[in-house]
Amino acid sequence: MTIIIIEDEVKTAKALGQLILSIRPDAQILSYIQSIDGAVSYLQENDQPDLIFMDIQLADGQCFEIFKNVEVLSPVIFCTAFDDYAIEAFKSNGIDYVLKPFSRESIAQAIKKAGELKNFFQRNKKMMPDFEYLLTRTGENTGKSSFLVFKNNKYQTLQTENIAFFYIKCETPTIMTLDKNEYQITQSLDEVHKLLSPTQFFRINRQYLVNFSAIREAEHYFSRKLIIKLTIPTEEKLLIGKEKATAFLSWLENR
Repeated sequence: MTIIIIEDEVKTAKALGQLILSIRPDAQILSYIQSIDGAVSYLQENDQPDLIFMDIQLADGQCFEIFKNVEVLSPVIFCTAFDDYAIEAFKSNGIDYVLKPFSRESIAQAIKKAGELKNFFQRNKKMMPDFEYLLTRTGENTGKSSFLVFKNNKYQTLQTENIAFFYIKCETPTIMTLDKNEYQITQSLDEVHKLLSPTQFFRINRQYLVNFSAIREAEHYFSRKLIIKLTIPTEEKLLIGKEKATAFLSWLENR
């Protein structure tokens, strides 16, 4: 069995790959892909695998864009942390999913189901309208609209649109608002990332998750990296590695 994994978090992708191989030692992980563009290029240029594991939220948008740009003939197992309405949509279309965080049992069941299904939606054009509906429901412009914070012995609700960025300050996840106020939060940046609109916020590196509204400009940097300048100055340089640079520029252009 040949498999590709489309997942923008490298550690998550590698952990999933190891779990798959522990269940199916005969499997071959052909590639780990982090972006929509990377997935489209791979599927256009290579023989399609027996199975694809695909995260819904990728660095450059939602994975559904892949299907608009290339014909996917392989069965797909979606990886999701979404609410039940999205999960039910997958189930009604006969497409399997695994809910994050992964377990050995959920992966094993998904692989078994994928092997049994013969007529996946990629080969049935009648399913495409339902797929478009799913894209609308999970929505590129949806996301958590506010965050509850605690400061000076008071609870306060911050509108997400007024948050410039989330970042790690002294090992603590912190919100910086557009009016330069800071609030510590209990969620990790990984958890926050899943709650936000992928068209509005971009995870530029492990330390920063930035709002499009807070980005002033991007410049080329050494070793094909980008340096990002925000409307609010930061103590350190905000760098995007060459692996994410293309995805970031695509995100800026295609919002």
